Amino acid sequence: MRVDITSLFGLNIYTDTGTYVGKVADLVLDIDERTVKGIAVSSINRDIFDVTSKGIIIPYRWVITTGDIVLIRNIINKFKKQPKKEPEE
Repeated sequence: MRVDITSLFGLNIYTDTGTYVGKVADLVLDIDERTVKGIAVSSINRDIFDVTSKGIIIPYRWVITTGDIVLIRNIINKFKKQPKKEPEE
């Protein structure tokens, strides 16, 4: 997949099942290999990611395609918040 990397900044990221993940904030580059290694994501969907930081980095290998949006594989089950269990009496 060949694309001008500046065209990715600000794009919305969705899974292939249509779940909103966040927005592209930056890219992680491997200069020696001349490849994109990851996508820094801001405005993350807090229903999916249980983190306190402002963003996350997802591996670029999860990207299926880019265009008007970035489409990634459905990895939500790996990160989805677990519902809090009520204490038993």
